[in-house]
Amino acid sequence: MNMLEQMEEAEVNILHTYNRFPVVFQRGEGCYLYDTEGKKYLDFAAGIAVNALGYHYPGYDEALKEQIDKLIHISNLYYNQPIIEAGAKLVLTSRMSKAFFTNSGTEAIEGALKAAKKYAYARDGHADHEIIAMNHSFHGRSIGALSVTGNAHYREAFEPLMGGVKFADFNDLESVKAQITDKTCAIITETVQGEGGIYPAEKEFLEGLRKICDEKDIILIFDEIQCGMGRTGYYFAWQAYGVQPDIMTCAKALGSGVPVGAFVLNEKAAASSLEPGDHGTTYGGNPFACAAVSKVFSIFEKDMILAHVQELTPYLEEKLDALKEKYDCISERRGMGFMQGLVITGRPVGEIVKKALDAGLLVISAGSDVLRLVPPLVITKAHVDEMVGILEEVL
Repeated sequence: MNMLEQMEEAEVNILHTYNRFPVVFQRGEGCYLYDTEGKKYLDFAAGIAVNALGYHYPGYDEALKEQIDKLIHISNLYYNQPIIEAGAKLVLTSRMSKAFFTNSGTEAIEGALKAAKKYAYARDGHADHEIIAMNHSFHGRSIGALSVTGNAHYREAFEPLMGGVKFADFNDLESVKAQITDKTCAIITETVQGEGGIYPAEKEFLEGLRKICDEKDIILIFDEIQCGMGRTGYYFAWQAYGVQPDIMTCAKALGSGVPVGAFVLNEKAAASSLEPGDHGTTYGGNPFACAAVSKVFSIFEKDMILAHVQELTPYLEEKLDALKEKYDCISERRGMGFMQGLVITGRPVGEIVKKALDAGLLVISAGSDVLRLVPPLVITKAHVDEMVGILEEVL
């Protein structure tokens, strides 16, 4: 079958919940993808910020193949060596206390919400607690994660959702304070809003949240699913601010392609929340997924991936700022590290995404007007120059 026939067959058999772009990818190499007809694409989308190491990074595939030959799954009724190694590395790099591995980011959010609710239940002896989330946030598609997603477009068809959720404005501490009651058990926010339009948190905002939560014994949850695992030049974006949450969620680049997520708790949250029987997962933390996590951490350390992101970020930002100055349709650049957004005015951002794809560049959108660039963390200056050249042609 040619590529068009392949796409037509997919539409026959796959539930149409995505308006997919008209391309069928077959393989990847480095920071490039190739479709079934051999066309080459520079990847600045990275599977929506997942493929931190690009494709076939030295040592990564070999670690997964080695684990396949040993053991893929046994369930959480038993210990396995990769989860022990991956858990130790995740706790060490996050400087937190306990980790729970999941299959996805949305499952990590579900676990974090349950842990916060259980913490408050253990403290107060009742279960009618409230959670404060942020407008324009995105935390996932399951009912719990959707309940704390601050975008009516995602929520309205599935209401009523989980009760007891209030929304405040991101980077507006007073709006958060206005929502706090004696029933508030948790505040959840992305450290850098992704789907909402690539908005980094302000340092004073995160510091203010931490102070409120400390004073009122409220659990502070940071969603690091997209902005975590090196994307900002730190393992987790909150480390750039020096403000640690009580619970952190991560996924996406955690396995750099293998589906895996986690929520991580500090000592306070871990000691007084979820107990045996409160939470579980059949596949979460299986040997195959955790072998990927462990190898990703090893590669990050050995090849100094974080230092590379920090070193290259000024060059990437300089080139994007030059695009902003050159083209009137770009009104703003915002972001941190390799999580950047260009605000597009006067034309649909989707049009630019589609034309870039035609020209051999993968970029995606965020919100209604932001061109999102979340490339593999191993790009070079040459990749940045190539990306800018293609965008100039498109614009």
